[in-house]
Amino acid sequence: MSNRLANETSPYLLQHKDNPVDWYPWGEEALERAKREDKPILLSIGYSACHWCHVMEHESFEHAPTAEQMNRDFVPIKVDREERPDLDDIYMQAVQAMSQGRGGWPMTVFLLPDGRPFYGGTYFPLEPRYGMPSFRQVLTAVAEAYQNRRAEIEQSGTELAGMLQRETLGIGGGAIDDALLREAAKGMGQNFDATHGGFGGAPKFPNPMNLEYLLRSYARTGDDQALTMVTFTLRKMANGGMYDQLGGGFHRYSVDAIWLVPHFEKMLYDNAQLSRVYLHAWQLTGDPFFRRIAEEIYDYVLREMTAPEGGFYSTTDADSEGEEGKFFVWSKDELFDILGDDARIAVEYWGVTTRGNFEGHNILYVPADDAVVAERLGMSVAALREKIVAARDALYAQRTNRVAPGLDDKIITAWNGMMLASLAEASRVLDRPDYTTAALRSAEFLLSSLVQEGALLRTWKGGRAKIDGFLEDYANLIDGLLEVYQSTFDIRWFTEARRLADYVLAHFAADDGGFFDTSNQHESLIARPRSLQDNATPSGSSMMAKGLAKLAAYTGDERYDAAARGAVNALTAAARQYPQAFGEGLSAMDLLARGIDEIAIVGDPAQAETRALLAETQGKYRPGAIVALSPTSVEGEHPIPLLSYRTMKGGAPTVYVCRHFTCQMPVTTAEAMRGLLG
Repeated sequence: MSNRLANETSPYLLQHKDNPVDWYPWGEEALERAKREDKPILLSIGYSACHWCHVMEHESFEHAPTAEQMNRDFVPIKVDREERPDLDDIYMQAVQAMSQGRGGWPMTVFLLPDGRPFYGGTYFPLEPRYGMPSFRQVLTAVAEAYQNRRAEIEQSGTELAGMLQRETLGIGGGAIDDALLREAAKGMGQNFDATHGGFGGAPKFPNPMNLEYLLRSYARTGDDQALTMVTFTLRKMANGGMYDQLGGGFHRYSVDAIWLVPHFEKMLYDNAQLSRVYLHAWQLTGDPFFRRIAEEIYDYVLREMTAPEGGFYSTTDADSEGEEGKFFVWSKDELFDILGDDARIAVEYWGVTTRGNFEGHNILYVPADDAVVAERLGMSVAALREKIVAARDALYAQRTNRVAPGLDDKIITAWNGMMLASLAEASRVLDRPDYTTAALRSAEFLLSSLVQEGALLRTWKGGRAKIDGFLEDYANLIDGLLEVYQSTFDIRWFTEARRLADYVLAHFAADDGGFFDTSNQHESLIARPRSLQDNATPSGSSMMAKGLAKLAAYTGDERYDAAARGAVNALTAAARQYPQAFGEGLSAMDLLARGIDEIAIVGDPAQAETRALLAETQGKYRPGAIVALSPTSVEGEHPIPLLSYRTMKGGAPTVYVCRHFTCQMPVTTAEAMRGLLG
């Protein structure tokens, strides 16, 4: 018999609908029951692609005696962290405070009926092991403490709630200056792995926000070391097992320091961010390798992660048939069975051995340069690449016959905004009309299905949109819409981006100049979360600052500029000390400190002369530029103020470049414009 989760849309919650646990989703019904019966809340938070979440479910939540104990002594609540980042943020801070900074998923937190946390941890085994008590021992101890030591529980909950409320304050500010930006890039470099790329040791995460900041730093300063750190890392990552060599797309992270063995889930947000970093690396270097990886990621997302309605799915699991990575690994014999004589080439190219590199099987990776492999095999590089393309297609086709990892097909506004922004930018940079079509379908879907009474909702699945949007949802969708505008110059997308930004200013702003993660219309929780650091995804506050800075350049509206500066001013002190935690904030600071190139083009984009101007502005990596276009002269006010009173000179397509409230003389050729932009 199903429990209360059967009516939810989250695939993660639905995975638990047949547990013998009397799960509630987060909501008034559960909270009221806890108060009415004076029972503690057992809050369990996880997500569908989390391996240890599945382990704890199978061990404990499907175990009848454990479920009986949970149901008797607690009000059990199950939360999908991807749906409710506000709850995840609040209670993760509490768990970390109780466990000397340790945290993760599954997260298990015990709450007083009013939501104050008093004890918590992560995974607990069914039986005592790994130096941990069993989950049932924890349940017994917590229930006993709640009944017999209530005063201690109340005091602990009050102290933790007070700490969480204090955490919502700003973290200290200072001036945004060139010295800060240079020091930040240098500080990131101190943790750079010059042997394998990336930052730090195992486990190793891709950190796309920091890579993007280093690209910006190179574009602004010409610091070759910043560019080298990025390109070296991008090449190592894409040649490693963390990258799906057959289907494209990145897994979540590498469990080792050499990018070989991944944690096999694939997340939309990783691939949205990394596709953009590879795109920008190609713009800066012209290296076709980076373009190939970017296009493989986009093609993977459009092929495997796109809903018929136009949105993008969230994740695919690490496991299939109960084994982590089973879908992605190969034996040497399998390659020979599928590829015949050409298997010897594939074996050499992808480092395949009889022994394997992962539990007796092989994760495909590229251990040597193409030229080295070609020489070993006595063939040309061109011939090698032709053979590998054929082998990749054959193995991919064979892989489709395997049991695929589970798909979390809910659509999350923030992650879709990231993918929309990357895809829309790629559509113009790579001249890919198919990407334009996909971006437009996505934008149409998001605005038609995830906007309700002018406000955003967080998730959509099966025709149902729900949960009030968070700051990151607004910030990332605004970014995506501005990129769609710059790829189509359809004013609708700009207008929607500006409307959403005005909503943020009205409902998310904090008194000290920054933003909360939740709007003033959101349900009341024990604290109003305010995440200023990047995590696996960019800080919503920093993303919002970038969007507002661009809108200020388009409109001249001082409100946007002041709000952008207010959002990042609170980060400067921390960013000086811990730059690796504030990559997105540093990119926003870079944009504000450097100033934005405001480029207004007047000309029909169907004409070759106008296309030449657009190619100059949009083909190169210009992170500090925004572009507006009108196909005809504008004799008066325009809905995008940057285009007001912009006219053609001598009947020729004309470009106007401004920065810091100062405009250059209009020019009519790409060469002349290049001189203005540098």
